Amino acid sequence: METLESELTCPICLELFEDPLLLPCAHSLCFNCAHRILVSHCSTSKPLESISAFQCPTCRYVITLNHRGLEGLKRNVTLQNIIDRFQKASLSSPNSPTESRRLCQFCEQDPPREAVKTCVTCEVSYCDRCLRATHPNKKPFTSHRLVEPVPDTHLRGLTCLEHENEKVNMYCLVDDQLICALCKLVGRHRDHQVSSLTDRFDKLKQTLENNLTNLVKRNSELENQMAKLIQICQQVEVNTAMHEAKLVEECDELVEIIRQRKQVIAVKIKESKVMKLRKLAQQIANCRQCLERSSALITQAEQSLKENDHARFLQSARNVAERVAMATASSQVLIPDVNLNEAFDNFALDFSREKKILEGLDYLTAPSPPSIRDELCTASHDTITVHWTSEDEFSVTSYELQYTIYTGQTNFISLYNSADSWMIVPNIKQNHYTVHGLQSGTRYIFFVKAINQAGSRNSEPARLKTNSQPFKLDPKTAHKKLRLSNDCLTMEKDESSLKKSHTPERFSGTGSYGAAGNVFIDSGCHYWEVLLGASTWYAIGVAYKSAPKNEWSGKNSSSWVLSRCNNNFMVRHDGKEMLVEASLQLRRLGVLLDYDNNSLSFYDAMNSQHIHTFEISFLLPVVPTFMIWNKSVMILSGLPVPDFVDGVASDLQEQQQQQMGLCRQESPYLTGMKTCH
Repeated sequence: METLESELTCPICLELFEDPLLLPCAHSLCFNCAHRILVSHCSTSKPLESISAFQCPTCRYVITLNHRGLEGLKRNVTLQNIIDRFQKASLSSPNSPTESRRLCQFCEQDPPREAVKTCVTCEVSYCDRCLRATHPNKKPFTSHRLVEPVPDTHLRGLTCLEHENEKVNMYCLVDDQLICALCKLVGRHRDHQVSSLTDRFDKLKQTLENNLTNLVKRNSELENQMAKLIQICQQVEVNTAMHEAKLVEECDELVEIIRQRKQVIAVKIKESKVMKLRKLAQQIANCRQCLERSSALITQAEQSLKENDHARFLQSARNVAERVAMATASSQVLIPDVNLNEAFDNFALDFSREKKILEGLDYLTAPSPPSIRDELCTASHDTITVHWTSEDEFSVTSYELQYTIYTGQTNFISLYNSADSWMIVPNIKQNHYTVHGLQSGTRYIFFVKAINQAGSRNSEPARLKTNSQPFKLDPKTAHKKLRLSNDCLTMEKDESSLKKSHTPERFSGTGSYGAAGNVFIDSGCHYWEVLLGASTWYAIGVAYKSAPKNEWSGKNSSSWVLSRCNNNFMVRHDGKEMLVEASLQLRRLGVLLDYDNNSLSFYDAMNSQHIHTFEISFLLPVVPTFMIWNKSVMILSGLPVPDFVDGVASDLQEQQQQQMGLCRQESPYLTGMKTCH
């Protein structure tokens, strides 16, 4: 059986032939293996269809293909039938040597003895006697590797597709193919990048293990997801049964109410009928009585009219005529009142409104998601008023507002599920709400939830910003040669300014023409702008309260400023300066102080261009500072953070670190620059 199996084995894949082709040289080859040989010969400039010949891997005979390619070769049907019978015989013989035990390949006796070891070096299996004879405990046999008996196919290495009897020992990275040493030396892979089988094995195994780990993890997640879905399905079944029972119960109650009302109304109809018929019977009796009296009077009058004797007529008819006249004049007596309404015509059964209500019976659903109206929302430096609308407002019992600080996360589902960071305002009855106590200049995420007895639905997220902290110039800090005006929003260099009393917080000294804002900032994100006008000599930034007031801002470790001296722009801190690029036509300077994220940025607000960013580890509250040496400047505070600022700060911070080396407080400043005095 083992010899037969070797005869039925493909020389390429070393497995039993599968769909074998009968080659002109009388050898056979798997169809897939033949296709692999053709693929190994093709290239980008030579497609697979253009290959018209290949060599037999057994005898190297050149096989010529016609226009049909491999399909033009005959199938070896006889060989395929033999393989099928061999496989059936192998399955039906559990004690066959190929399945249960390995035989010695060195024994001369028939049948061979059972192998006890396989020499990987010799690629031969030995019985105990042959092993002692062929592998004495001496060199070079001591280096041979002996293992438990294994099938012969496990010992034979894969052979090269292009070079007969050459084992593959390299891996071509370009063609992603196993090759031999000859392929690298003289074959078409000689100029390709190759790798050792060990390296390729390690990398591919590591990749496969990683992918397998990810696949196992994904399968675990899918199993968990499927378990949740199954649980939801079960819950759907339970809820459906509950709602169906509730539906029957509610409908039965409605039917019972209708039945009871039917009985009540039927009783009322019967009672009204009896009462009306009683009244009508009394009226009929009265009419009958009046009719009888009238009939008797008519008979008597007719008898009187038959009397032709004038004297007798006058004697008898006088009394009758008076009675007839009285009866005719008194119609109330002769003809009693008849109420036509007593005929039940004014009684009606109108259930049209109730029918419409019954026709509209349906189960209650959760309200539609509300929609936040960004254009109606307003903000101050510490409040945001949120407005929203709802399509089915009448089905909403209440609203719930949820909000949190926006951290830049784009996965709103994950953000929404992190419930710890959310503030919740429940039981809102109107379509708007004002949130107080927010951080200045900060972007928030808002959700609105519409709620009724059936459930709730969330709106789409809305990102809203609070304005910056408003402030003015503090007159108590202004240098004596500065004049503040416009409600302390404008400062101007004025040599003729009135003398001011000296205070510790006032800027003083020659050239320290400055003033500070009237707020100290220790949190949040704040943006203000400075209208520079025609001033060409100024310094604008922030400082600690302890910063010296008798020297320029930026010349100490407690202040950070952007300064202009005629045509030069520079940033200054701790006495160190560095030139920065800015337009000489800069007329509107934007300042962004992000205290929580430890940064101070300057922008050309008119052109939406970034100028510079300090990265600072703030230790104390800071105050806005302003210094000028000519003309005047005006402050605009309490502004919302412009859209052009968002999205550029983080990118430019890294760029500043790489190109300028001045973003961090501890970074070295370029020295040796000329200072403006």
